[in-house]
Amino acid sequence: MNLIPMTVRGAEKLRKELKKLKSIKRPRIITAIAEAREHGDLKENAEYHSAREEQSFCEGRIKEIESKLSNSQIIDITKISNDGRVIFGSTVEILNIKNNEKFIYQIVGDDESDFKKSLISINSPIARGLIGKKNNDIVIIHTPGGDVKYKILKIDYI
Repeated sequence: MNLIPMTVRGAEKLRKELKKLKSIKRPRIITAIAEAREHGDLKENAEYHSAREEQSFCEGRIKEIESKLSNSQIIDITKISNDGRVIFGSTVEILNIKNNEKFIYQIVGDDESDFKKSLISINSPIARGLIGKKNNDIVIIHTPGGDVKYKILKIDYI
């Protein structure tokens, strides 16, 4: 069984979604199914079929979240001493050597990654290239558009 790495924030986000699905969405769907059944013939009842489909998606998501949480390895980066290396959960400032553009990324789990918020998945090419590196290291990231050289400027455990 592989553990799924996730930050404290990512685990909390999944717990909130799970609670919402179980306490709000699931009861609403059950009510919608009951109301649709009262309309009669189920074969030609679009409301019933729509509610059942929504129930299927909801139950599938509940199972998926429960599985991820039960197999998660929650990592609190603030409790790890900073040894100067890029690790899961760390925030890294890098410089694109070719165009002098700076980027700041936090390396997080797959479920919490959001490129627009500078949260990159541990499985992304950038994160894989940065893991284990130190300040001032030059890193070559293999991207679909070609290789890109970055210099690590700063590593924070926040």
